[in-house]
Amino acid sequence: MTITETLSPLRPEGDLPVPSQLDVLEAESILVIREITAELERPVLLFSGGKDSVVMLHLAAKAFWPAPVPFPVLHVDTGHNFPEVIAYRDATVERLGLRLEVASVQEWIDDGRLRERADGTRNPLQTRPLLDAITRHRFDGVFGGGRRDEEKARAKERVVSLRDDFGQWDPKNQRPELWNLFNPRHRPGEHVRVFPLSNWTELDVWRYVEQEGIELPGLYYAHEREVVERDGMLLAVGPWSPPREGEAVERRLVRYRTVGDMSCTGAVESTAATVADVVAEVAATTITERGATRADDRISEAAMEDRKKEGYF
Repeated sequence: MTITETLSPLRPEGDLPVPSQLDVLEAESILVIREITAELERPVLLFSGGKDSVVMLHLAAKAFWPAPVPFPVLHVDTGHNFPEVIAYRDATVERLGLRLEVASVQEWIDDGRLRERADGTRNPLQTRPLLDAITRHRFDGVFGGGRRDEEKARAKERVVSLRDDFGQWDPKNQRPELWNLFNPRHRPGEHVRVFPLSNWTELDVWRYVEQEGIELPGLYYAHEREVVERDGMLLAVGPWSPPREGEAVERRLVRYRTVGDMSCTGAVESTAATVADVVAEVAATTITERGATRADDRISEAAMEDRKKEGYF
């Protein structure tokens, strides 16, 4: 008997299928969701109706099936969201029988705790309502859909990331995560942010959407919309993003790679009308979705990292 034969598996080759990349990513994410849920007392999942949070919720539903998802979902609502996304959010919550908590930026503006920014962008205003909701509901773990490929500040993030009693993130104080050992321990007043999709890419997300037949809001696919070109981006014309003086309103065939505050989320010209079309389009692109479509990340070179240090997700 040769050394190769001695070291070969006892099970005949071909009996077990080799897991695909998506199988491995799914298993890892479900492991994270189950382990953290078991170790924490009051976790919550951030759910905006965007593709990453939709996939994360789908994974949570699979992780605990046939039991229901054992924690609520939280949406930090800027008040400037796309109506299609809010409708999708509400329909999903009803379909899965979830408890939805909403942290409203508009309420904070109305009662004077926050002030509108000069540029009209509300994404940077989400931090304080988010931290208030975490404190008020005593959430000790917050599942977020952030991925490391999105932006360089998020590339520094661990799967389980400690936040201090002010909700702040210290990129220099990251815990090691060797051999998929996750440590959510924290002192009273602190909490952890948990990112089950950390190792996924935008293409992985879309391939998984295709594989699982996951429904997404329609604005992720090509549709005609009135837009204005501003700072190299196509912004939807609407009540929160009206055209400025000298800007021409055009009707173009576009889709959204990411969704958020209408006033700072740009569309991309696209003919991708199906999931397969989007997969092919994303596979060929060289710019991340945030780099291509998020004006709030262009405020400064370190815009995202600064917001994360303040408590942003």
